[in-house]
Formats: sequence, C-alpha cells, structure tokens
Amino acid sequence: MAEPLNPDAGRFHDGGPFGGDPDPDAPPQILLQRDFTDPTNEFRLLRRIGYRDRELGDLLVPDDPDTFATDFASIPQVFGWLLPRTGTYLPAAILHDGLVGDPGQPASYVSTEGHEITWDMANRVFRDAMADSGTPVVRRWLLWTGVTLAVMVSGRQTDWSPATKWRWRLTAIGSLGLIAVLGVLATLDLLGVPVPLVGGVPWVGEGPWWSTLLSGAAGAVVTPLVLSLGWGRFRAAGVISGLALALLLHVTIAVGLLTLVYHGIERVANRGSRPPP
Repeated sequence: MAEPLNPDAGRFHDGGPFGGDPDPDAPPQILLQRDFTDPTNEFRLLRRIGYRDRELGDLLVPDDPDTFATDFASIPQVFGWLLPRTGTYLPAAILHDGLVGDPGQPASYVSTEGHEITWDMANRVFRDAMADSGTPVVRRWLLWTGVTLAVMVSGRQTDWSPATKWRWRLTAIGSLGLIAVLGVLATLDLLGVPVPLVGGVPWVGEGPWWSTLLSGAAGAVVTPLVLSLGWGRFRAAGVISGLALALLLHVTIAVGLLTLVYHGIERVANRGSRPPP
C-alpha cells in the first residue's frame, strides 16, 4: 500500500462560480441541483469544487456544468449497508466523477497545471482526497478498491494496450471468480454437503466444528493473499477485494437475496396499486 498521508482538509477549497476564479483560501461549497424529471437520480453542481492534489496541483470540478452530473459514490445497492452512497467522502466522490466521467461521457475537470489525468491517476487522487476529507482508513481503501476494479474490468484506462486491458480484466475476474467458487465449496464442505466430482476443499479437514471453522477461515484469508501476487501494481486491490469477498461472501448473498425479495414485493405492490383500466 502507499505511504500513509497526513490528512489535510484544507486541500479542498472553493472552486468558484462557473466563469469565475477559484478561491483557494475559502472552504468548499457543495451546491447541488436535482432535476426530478431525470430518472437517473443524478445531481448537477451549481458551483465548482476545488482540490489541491499533492502531485497534480489544483484541480477544479466540473469544467462544463451543462454536461456534468454526479450520483455521488456509485455503490451497488447490495453493498449499501457497508458503504453508503454519501458520507465524509462526498467531496472526494464528486471530484472523482469529474476526473473520470460517466461511461460514454467525457471527463469534466480543469487542471491548472495542464495535466491529462488517466483513470488510475484519478483513483489515486480519490483515495488521497478521501483521507483529506476525514474518511476512515478501511472505508477509503474499500472505495478505492471498488473504483480500481472498475477500471481493471472495463479497460477504460486510455494509455493501456488491448493486451494490457485483457490482462487486468482476466486477472480481476478470474481471481475473484475463483475465490467465490472456493468459498461456496468450503461452505458446503463445512456443512457436510458432498459436491459430485469436486468434493470439498483441502483446508477444511475433519474434526470438531470449531476446528473446521477455523481452518475454513484460514483458507479464506490465505487464498486471496496468494492470488493477489498476480495483480502486479494493483496488488493492494487484489488483497482487499479478495479478503472482502471471502469474508463477506455469505453476508453479501443474504443481503442480495433480501434485496431481490424486496424488489419483488415492491413490484407486486405497485401492480396492486394501479387503478383499473
């Protein structure tokens, strides 16, 4: 992982009105406007937000208020219990949205030093900005891992060759897929459910329940650590995503099932509330 930062909330500042100058000595102002006719649940900024990055200098978001919109932190609903869409990291999330842009949309930022910011640079800025905004260590590394996985799987890094894009895509999908499969097999092994042709996993042996549970937990930790060796410079993301998936697999499945049940009930309720034709 990167060297620890000394958080500095003063790096965020007022980006100024559109067409005006930023004020580096004034605190940031997050002024949002919601268009309720827009089904995408996004907000537009009425004033720019400024951030003084340690490597890239002053960054202002957005560049064009007419084309920029933010949905805050893009967290899948199934993980909302762990990482809500907004919190202390709100200014960092808005900054990141401006630096990378939505799929199919250009980035919207001003670099006062003329830097062209790639996805992985933007992700590093996001992580540092979360530290400066007071986001706790574990939460900001989880969020950084999420955006890092997004660029690895989507291949949106502009300076990667096609071969490099497929390398990182297959690394992320293959590693996490293998961890998920091994997690399911380990769970079935712990419950004594035989799996035809496959059987169980070697680290869940015979013995009292507490012994097999401990050995299963050890396998859930060691497996992501070993697989992360193939993640190269994204090794930290490999460790964090692998451990999170292995240790939270059952909770995520349970929350996912409850989410599906909820949406099913909502659909039935909405049908029942419609007036007759």
